[in-house]
Amino acid sequence: MCFRDEGDPDGEPLLLIMGLSSQLIHWPQEIVDALGERGYRVIRPDNRDSGLTEWKTTPSQYYLRALARDTVELLDHLGIEQAHVVGASMGGMIAQLLAIEHTDRVISLCSIMSTPHISIGMADGNVLEELTKPLPPGRDDAIKQIAGLYATIGSKTYADSERERRLAMATQAYDRAQHPEGGTRQVTAALIAPDRTKSLKQLRLPALVIHGAEDPLIKIAGGEATHAALADSTYLPLDTMGHDLPAPLHDQIVASIAKNAARVTSGF
Repeated sequence: MCFRDEGDPDGEPLLLIMGLSSQLIHWPQEIVDALGERGYRVIRPDNRDSGLTEWKTTPSQYYLRALARDTVELLDHLGIEQAHVVGASMGGMIAQLLAIEHTDRVISLCSIMSTPHISIGMADGNVLEELTKPLPPGRDDAIKQIAGLYATIGSKTYADSERERRLAMATQAYDRAQHPEGGTRQVTAALIAPDRTKSLKQLRLPALVIHGAEDPLIKIAGGEATHAALADSTYLPLDTMGHDLPAPLHDQIVASIAKNAARVTSGF
């Protein structure tokens, strides 16, 4: 498993889990650095079949709980007993499972642009079609398609200001690693995962739910359902956020994550 371990090495561990067909670099470095400046040890892995983490055995399908166990094994490898866990999109589903099935390892939970079940807030067919479209063979065309997907699912309010960042990220992601078959396996894992609503209702830990009103991939109903399921959770709906982490919202997102993590010592 490929991972980066940044921030304050003596700080409280904070695990960032990214989503479907995404790499650890899809966590904006500005967010990572800001969390480190707040005193956290920030760890972000490439999920299996993503980025530089290779999955040498390739079954036709595997389960989200297996991806959750991967992150537990990473914590074991680093000698970390507990961590604040933040997950985005499919990473939010994995983070939810971590809190449900490995409760003693999770200090606080933050679920971003995610859902307790894939049927809640599901994207329209045209968005799913864009998501699953095979990449063209040429590098330039492939990067253009990836950047186009980011624009399709991302914030519309910040479309102009994010255009260059999206193209730069598409280029970096394409050149760093490609796992087209892995994305298919991850989609399958998300589709067949059981509804987590009842299990989330049993959790008692500081929890934060962040979701964008402009998200067409997992609509805001997914965030609303996650918030409703998590007792005493804090809900941060962002009117100008899509299925992305646009730069104008970084400060607000970081502050909210840190505030939720601090609820541990304040008795939330």
